[in-house]
Amino acid sequence: MKKECIVVVDDEKSILKLISSQLRVRGYEVYTGLDGEEAISLVEQHSPDLLLLDVKMPVMNGLEVCKRLREWSKVPIIVISALGDASYAVEALDSGADDYLRKPFHVEELLARVRTQLRRAEERPAQQMQSVFRSGPLTVNFSRRQVTLCDQEVKLTPTEYSILEQLVQNAGKVMTHQMLLHRVWGPDYSEENEYLRVYIGRLRRKLDTGPDGPKFIITEQGVGYRFTDSYL
Repeated sequence: MKKECIVVVDDEKSILKLISSQLRVRGYEVYTGLDGEEAISLVEQHSPDLLLLDVKMPVMNGLEVCKRLREWSKVPIIVISALGDASYAVEALDSGADDYLRKPFHVEELLARVRTQLRRAEERPAQQMQSVFRSGPLTVNFSRRQVTLCDQEVKLTPTEYSILEQLVQNAGKVMTHQMLLHRVWGPDYSEENEYLRVYIGRLRRKLDTGPDGPKFIITEQGVGYRFTDSYL
């Protein structure tokens, strides 16, 4: 059985050693780096199942790494940072990260988040419907995990796709904040409404067809979100 592969990048060697050793003990294949350029190189070389990434690093910071990787890679990314302000977490998510963990952290919390991201990736094939969803200029191919808008492919991160998948599979129905958070991130994230707001904003920008085009995702104030079924 192939080991799951994780890349860990942090310029603080003690943290790097701690995380990598804990992951190796639990059976993961681990590759490590000390700066942003190494992070990109390691992802290119090893196509990992997960990337753990510090924010403040030499050469290229973690947020820039996220942006660069999201131009071509869908690898799940957990950003780990000593920057505790909520705005940094939002910025990391906006840059393409799938989760944000603040230093100092409990090792068990980190490992739980790692398991969550890997489990989500593992469960996706079982959740896919072998069919295609269409709504006006938007097409979602569940078997290929491919989204097109006006016949152009829309590049989504794994988290963005998971949210869209939940919304379109329940088109016309209101999905509450808690429901989406639980299904996409897991039960430990049921109160993280800010995570959801960030990702919904990113999805809306990527699915924007202009001022006169359809607005696919509708906000149900104080409740959640609904994928409009006006084309169905």
